[in-house]
Amino acid sequence: MVVMSRFAESLPEGYGHVVLIGVGSVFVNMWMAINVVRARKKFEIEYPTLYSPTNKEFNCIQRAHQNTLEGYPQFLLLLFVGGLQYPKITAATGLVYLVGRVAYAIGYYTGEPEKRRYGSIPLSLSQLVMLGNVISFAFHQLRWAPCN
Repeated sequence: MVVMSRFAESLPEGYGHVVLIGVGSVFVNMWMAINVVRARKKFEIEYPTLYSPTNKEFNCIQRAHQNTLEGYPQFLLLLFVGGLQYPKITAATGLVYLVGRVAYAIGYYTGEPEKRRYGSIPLSLSQLVMLGNVISFAFHQLRWAPCN
């Protein structure tokens, strides 16, 4: 028999889905990091060089990962805080975000940056939904909006 902590018991039903999306984001980031390492070997770009002055394809692969890292803290905040009030909606939009991140990277990996736009739409929409969830949570927690 598994005994959960009081903290875990206080989380809303379905919050485990939110946690699993957070774990999934670690795997997406690892996949992108592995792709950067492979590109470094393929194009002979030595550390600590962040971007190549001559290799656009490498730069696109590196930039896809760098862009993901730049937005990662915001994603985690939106995911874990929004999930406190809306765990299922937040987990679902978090999954859309991760799928969008993968599509964004695959498009960018072509060496044609404009192809990253295919992932940009789900990324942007999912971030807006999660942002709305967090704002709603804050308003309810501050009692600025009625609680049910």
